[in-house]
Amino acid sequence: MADFTKIQSQYDAQCNNHINAFLQNNRNPDPAYINQEINNIRSLEIVKLRMQYISALSQYTKRNVIVYFSTFLQGNIMSNNPELMINDNDMNGFMNSVSGLDKTIGLDLILHTPGGITTATEAIVKYLRKCFNCDIRVIVPHMAMSAGTMIACSAKEIIMGKESSLGPIDPQYRNVPAEGVIEEFNRAIKEIQVNPQKALVWKEIISQYRPTFLGECQYAIDLSRNLVTEWLSTCMFKNSKNRKTKVDDIVNGLATHSFSKLHDKHYDFEDCKKIGLKVVALEKDSVLQDLVLSIHHSYVLSSYVLPSSLKYIENNNGQTFVISGKK
Repeated sequence: MADFTKIQSQYDAQCNNHINAFLQNNRNPDPAYINQEINNIRSLEIVKLRMQYISALSQYTKRNVIVYFSTFLQGNIMSNNPELMINDNDMNGFMNSVSGLDKTIGLDLILHTPGGITTATEAIVKYLRKCFNCDIRVIVPHMAMSAGTMIACSAKEIIMGKESSLGPIDPQYRNVPAEGVIEEFNRAIKEIQVNPQKALVWKEIISQYRPTFLGECQYAIDLSRNLVTEWLSTCMFKNSKNRKTKVDDIVNGLATHSFSKLHDKHYDFEDCKKIGLKVVALEKDSVLQDLVLSIHHSYVLSSYVLPSSLKYIENNNGQTFVISGKK
């Protein structure tokens, strides 16, 4: 099985071959020029490495492959850079990646993201499902949290490894869990009814919310639940008996803050299976596992080789969309 060390060794070997060839033929003694050319070689080789494995996966599965990879784990987790999250700008990357693909052979979407904006997620899912007629598998080599889990639920099946995680879909609104806000407000009402003296304590907490904040949190909760309910009903469980019961159980398991406790709770393969999702073990196919993890590790390596890169949206035809900036 390909691991990060093997991918890094392969990359270093490819770079060294090209760098040595350049140094042997170079006639320009300028150190700045030499360093620039070496950096160009390194940048080019990491792109070639990613494309090599994406292409190999597509050839193996006979399906299209799009990789959506955020470098959120390699950055400053306190930065809250919106470009690390799912947002409306991502549609440009998906449009670029979908262009020219044979839409009759389906799509494998490799997903690594902390989540993001619900409305942007809705637009992306609608676009991909229209393009590929819902013939979409989501592959999660490591993490697809929050809105990433919502995207996974829009597919016909989810492929996960032992190391993979999904997360709760209770939405974050203005960087706080929307269901947590509603629960806190309801708790305040109950405690004040029992002991009116607690009103002064709760007043300090509740006063931090602007007048329409509770309503907006409830809207965010309703939207995420409704979307996932619709997506599960029209694809993953479209032809299932007791469809409504299955879908409701999954949505309650993924969307209820009181169930998950924490917004960043990790659901592994077994958890997702118990909740009721159609998950397939990546380990069932050793070739698929090797290719998927090689792709994932090549992107992790890319985040270190090209530290300014925040997000990649790329396909098996070599079409790339890279968002750069400060992490």
